[in-house]
Amino acid sequence: MDDNFGIVVIKQTQLYVERKGILRSGFPKLETKRLILREVTTADDKDMLVYLSDIEVVKHMGIGPCQTIEQVNEEIGWYKSIYEQGTGIRWGITLKESGKIIGSCGFLNRAAKHYRSEIGYELSKEQWGKGIASEALAAVVKFGFQHLELERIEALVEPANLPSQKLIERQGFKREGLLRHYEYTCGKFDDLYMYSIIKGDIT
Repeated sequence: MDDNFGIVVIKQTQLYVERKGILRSGFPKLETKRLILREVTTADDKDMLVYLSDIEVVKHMGIGPCQTIEQVNEEIGWYKSIYEQGTGIRWGITLKESGKIIGSCGFLNRAAKHYRSEIGYELSKEQWGKGIASEALAAVVKFGFQHLELERIEALVEPANLPSQKLIERQGFKREGLLRHYEYTCGKFDDLYMYSIIKGDIT
């Protein structure tokens, strides 16, 4: 995988990982050519409501559109919980020029003893088609392999979500198969494509 967006900078000193725990030296900040990926806080909830209330953004996420700040804060609470439990880490995506959260990207369902994790992301519709999701995803994948000691990163994508499939395929993910009725969300069973990338694919 070619990094066309500049060097990823880890804005954290003495960063290390416990295989069954979390990043013990603090939440890492990632920097790319145009973006800062940082920890999300409740101070970001109004900016997040803008895109999490958009059906076009969330329709493939397995959730309904957020209608209140309280619902957004539940999402932020989930980000915090997976980080504290060591099962994931979710960065808020911000443009350097504004500092506002315009989406998120990160790891979930991390199985540390198997050196694998799932990756997920979403982005405000206003920012679609600008290469921002690709830039953020590349930084997060690189971080996972270099600092979380991951061997395998998985992505589960709905068959109807063609833009997401194209996005991860450009990053080097390979489709492995179809998981039929793999999740039950929003009152329906969802088929999902399983994609993966392993460390050897990009080294």
